[in-house]
Amino acid sequence: MFIRAYLRASTKEQDATRAQSDLHKFAEERGLKIAASYVENESGASLKRPELFRLLADCSPGDVLLIEQVDRLSRLNATDWERLKGEIRSRRVKVVALDLPTSWSMIQSNPNDIQSRMLDAINAMMLDMLAAIARKDYEDRLRRQAQGIAKAKEEGAYRGRPEDTERNAAILQMLRGGQKWRDIAAATGCSMSTLSRLAKRLADEPMQTNTAEA
Repeated sequence: MFIRAYLRASTKEQDATRAQSDLHKFAEERGLKIAASYVENESGASLKRPELFRLLADCSPGDVLLIEQVDRLSRLNATDWERLKGEIRSRRVKVVALDLPTSWSMIQSNPNDIQSRMLDAINAMMLDMLAAIARKDYEDRLRRQAQGIAKAKEEGAYRGRPEDTERNAAILQMLRGGQKWRDIAAATGCSMSTLSRLAKRLADEPMQTNTAEA
């Protein structure tokens, strides 16, 4: 049995490794060690998480997926959560979360023991409940954000996120140099929508120059 820690944060500005010491402490208190850590900055509401699926691909039956909180694993909608659970079940991986005490005994329990099977069932139910709560919190936050933006727009106070002028200048330079969008996104961490907007700005530059000369 190998213990594999999964650490996730939603944005590149957040520290995905923040809980690493807590996970190592949890394992050490039980006389165990974490074999590998998988870290990524991706939304928990999306299944597009390469490090999570790399972790699962590395697992053998009986390995442990260790997380700080269930919402680090899932803020998924019901359909995607079922898909992820199916992948975890098919690989016979145990999910252990620091915020889910019913899962703690799974890290050392005997899979043939009747008590262990009962705990597996309880743990699965609790995982579903906490994943549903995490999804509701995510949707509530999005709704409050949208309401706040709508109100600010009505009052004329909404200006949006300030532009990262230094980064965008570098992106424009890369676009002028003919670099591929995929390479630019990987180097700067920008989204494809940002690249599209800046490419349009670049395409409009000659028109702006001609208009000024006229």
